[in-house]
Amino acid sequence: MSKIDKLKHYWNRRGDAIEYLKWCLNYTKPYFPQLALLMGFDFLGTFLSVGMAIIGKKLIDKASIGDLSGLWKIIIIYVAVILGSQLMGIISSLMAVVVYEKFGFGIRKKVYRRILDTCWIDISKYHTGDLMTRLTSDVSAVSDGIANTIPTILRLVVELLVTFCTLAYYDIRLALFALLVAPIAMIASFWLGRKLKYLTVKVQQTESKYRSFMQESLANILIEKSFCLEDYSEQRLTQLRDERIYWVFKRNRTNMYASAAMGLSFQLGYIVAFAWGAICIANKTITYGTMTVFLQLVNRIQAPIVSLAQLIPKIISMLASAGRIIELQDLPKEKYLGKSITPEKIGVKVETISFGYTEELVFEDASIDFKPGEFTAIVGKSGIGKTTLVRLIMAFTDKMKGNIEFYNEKGESIEASPDARQFIAYVPQGNTLFSGSIRDNIRMGKKDATDEEIVEALESAAAYDFIKEFPKGIDTIIGEKGVGISEGQAQRIAIARALVKKAPFLILDEATSSLDESTELRVLEGIRKWNPSPTCLLITHRRSVLQYCDREIQIVDKKMSAIAG
Repeated sequence: MSKIDKLKHYWNRRGDAIEYLKWCLNYTKPYFPQLALLMGFDFLGTFLSVGMAIIGKKLIDKASIGDLSGLWKIIIIYVAVILGSQLMGIISSLMAVVVYEKFGFGIRKKVYRRILDTCWIDISKYHTGDLMTRLTSDVSAVSDGIANTIPTILRLVVELLVTFCTLAYYDIRLALFALLVAPIAMIASFWLGRKLKYLTVKVQQTESKYRSFMQESLANILIEKSFCLEDYSEQRLTQLRDERIYWVFKRNRTNMYASAAMGLSFQLGYIVAFAWGAICIANKTITYGTMTVFLQLVNRIQAPIVSLAQLIPKIISMLASAGRIIELQDLPKEKYLGKSITPEKIGVKVETISFGYTEELVFEDASIDFKPGEFTAIVGKSGIGKTTLVRLIMAFTDKMKGNIEFYNEKGESIEASPDARQFIAYVPQGNTLFSGSIRDNIRMGKKDATDEEIVEALESAAAYDFIKEFPKGIDTIIGEKGVGISEGQAQRIAIARALVKKAPFLILDEATSSLDESTELRVLEGIRKWNPSPTCLLITHRRSVLQYCDREIQIVDKKMSAIAG
């Protein structure tokens, strides 16, 4: 598609573009004061640059009539204006670094939290890499467009109008001629040395930590939802943001100092040459009047035209990225009921549920009752609906027909919902550990767990024997998905993470699949002895575990039925 075709495409969809722009501006509201201040600095800089051209003309005029006393006064004013302009530029640039970072993070945090609050079944349709791209590249394009591109366009328009009017005041022909002169693009690149390289590496490292956390967070979103870690994850993301801002600020401060030094050197050289030429005019050796203003302002008319043309693709990119983010914003949020029940002796009643991921149903008018304090096993081949039942009980989707209700022995009840996860501990299939220490992983089940509680949970999960052999014990660092330990060890740590929560309802979904039979039985015996004993739903392929269960549930023909243990 050619550039012209792309422009036609976006013009035909200008209604969407307007909607996206309104959405972008809505996110900008909290930052209007800071952005307005930065734009004020930009506009002031534009007026100062034009003012310097006028001061230069006066300088030449004074020189032409031999008024050396007035000449030196204007030179001092000229130098003061340049120094003030450079200082203002440094302050504005450093302020912009912080504002732009906070603004970009503000959007990113809202989108990130929106993903956390979205029903799992809806967000699971997106590839994790796609979600990361939307959270990083798309958010960056939107934040850069609002905080940088749009203000730049406004500044360039003001600069073009002010410069043209100023030049036209002295000579309309020269002003018109400047618009017809072919624009020249000048790109300045400079090497900033070892310090800037070091700071750039630090920025990249913090960006890697920032993105890695979001990647792992989204990859393990079931764990976060199960243990109600939405608030904790948002706070952790904020901490990583603060660390990144620190290094970005230092890098850009170094960059600004170097850039300011080079710019000041250029300006000082220009002042010297300009002042020498003015002295020559005072001595009647050379003369040129209004042409001085033209020489200074002609490029200030051409440059905005070039820059405005270059910013069009950025605007299009911003609006396209906004559309991708809005798509996530429009996903349905989980519905909290704002209710709770006493978390003791919890049972679950499943009544006439019907559900399917597609038109083909997994359950059809299926019912079962998981009674308080019972250990119930679901044994069967893959694909019959065991994990689907868990997802429905955990309220990871609201697209089910029928009713699932939690109840206790006091007669209190609450529908399956995100609220109910407060008294559920869940160990899903596969390796669901996070990078970090074993202690940190266990505390995801209970943020304020003591060392004694952690050890107690590890012992019940038959994990403490191998962990205490590690040189750092529970402070041993493991990689993403438990890199550094075996699958069986990772599963036992995940079980301990669930046990430390001391929830009255425990779900083990193939949580012992990587354990040998004797270790598996040790784990189940440890859970059986856990005080208080939880209601436990155990999904497994091994019938040997039935000796520890009160009942067995069979799923046949999309129905559920209980067999006494």
